[in-house]
Amino acid sequence: MSTDGTNYDLIVIGAGMAGNAAANKCASAGWRVAIVDDLPYGGTCALRGCDPKKILRRGAEIIDSARLMSGKGIDADGLHINWADLMQHKLGFTEPVPANMERGLTGNGVETLHATATFTGTNSLDIDGVGYTADHFLIATGARPRPLDFPGADHLIDSTAFLDLVELPKRILFVGGGFISFEFAHIAARADSRPTIIDHGPRPLKGFDPDLVDLLVDRSTQAGIDTRTETSIVSVESDGSGYRVTVERDGEHTTLEVDLVVHGAGRISELSRLGLEAAGVEYGPRGVDVAAHLQSITNHAVYAAGDSADTPGMPLTPIAVFEGKIAASNMLKSATTVPDYGGVPTAVFTIPELARVGMLESEAVAAGIDLDVRYTDTSGWYSNYRIGETTAAVKILVDTSSDTIVGAHMLGPEYGELINFCALAIKLDLTARQLKSMTAAYPTVTSDLGSML
Repeated sequence: MSTDGTNYDLIVIGAGMAGNAAANKCASAGWRVAIVDDLPYGGTCALRGCDPKKILRRGAEIIDSARLMSGKGIDADGLHINWADLMQHKLGFTEPVPANMERGLTGNGVETLHATATFTGTNSLDIDGVGYTADHFLIATGARPRPLDFPGADHLIDSTAFLDLVELPKRILFVGGGFISFEFAHIAARADSRPTIIDHGPRPLKGFDPDLVDLLVDRSTQAGIDTRTETSIVSVESDGSGYRVTVERDGEHTTLEVDLVVHGAGRISELSRLGLEAAGVEYGPRGVDVAAHLQSITNHAVYAAGDSADTPGMPLTPIAVFEGKIAASNMLKSATTVPDYGGVPTAVFTIPELARVGMLESEAVAAGIDLDVRYTDTSGWYSNYRIGETTAAVKILVDTSSDTIVGAHMLGPEYGELINFCALAIKLDLTARQLKSMTAAYPTVTSDLGSML
């Protein structure tokens, strides 16, 4: 390894949303900053996750909307997704992202590097055979699929490969009952595939309200998705044209014949190539062991954000972004500001979507909150009748002692937008009565919120 003597105030490892936010913030403050990634700049969300996935979902939304209105003025016969054209539409968004992001970074004075970074000491890196040193480092390398240990696990493709499929197979098996499996299965079902989801637990989507998850599973069945709980994979074998997947439930083995098997069984921090031992940085499957203010507990030159940091925050892009900004601010000011994770909503973009903010009902009960559970079946409400949707419900949890919302859970069309009002109420400590007093444009989905409260 050669050394050019170059020293930076900050080197960011990982050019996703967290790394980009931190690099720009510190460069704008006058620091000498470099950012390095061996993948195209943009990270998972923009290139391999949230954004391209939701572009594909748009095609599925149109198909589903037409089917819901069948016999109500819309003849959906012959309407179908042209997968190749939909993928080209996706590429129209993702392909410019790396160059645009790099252009923004360099314009802000950040040096952009393209290689694998490996620590060689507490303050030093090897990047493509060249030595670099810095006073501070931010690790923001994202996550990778959790390793699976059954025979034939190497036959599975991950979410990145699914988003690059040139053709969509007819029979797809999704392993795991989380975001990835449900979102992709809902897209595939409207593109004339026959998806199956297997989950080893009694209920999928464990981080969401169980009553609404049960409704979503029923709605998924109506859409043509076979969801199998308490089921585990025994093995996957290639038969030349597809795969024979042996699964086990209640001690009985069953064989499924499928064309594709997709890994949707969770992700872990991608720290494997960083050589963190050489830097004295302790870490685990959830990321770098950090203090509450995102600084490594064992190497104070190192900070981590997003999926690379073991924090209480959910693995969401908005959390990665604000963690990146807070880590940058803490480095710049030698401060110990702690991120506020309250009031951050999340959604599974199935059709319809399932959204959550704040506590689950079980968590609120365990916390001893004097709870008013406001559950409403909204499937027959005007907003859903208008579009033909027959599955929708809301559960809002209110602390009666303060009239504040401690949790909100929603399943229904456009409820991924509606949940943001409850998130704002939690963030600003608004009362349910104050939120209810808002006058919304009518008739909109938001105008339903007052009646939900």
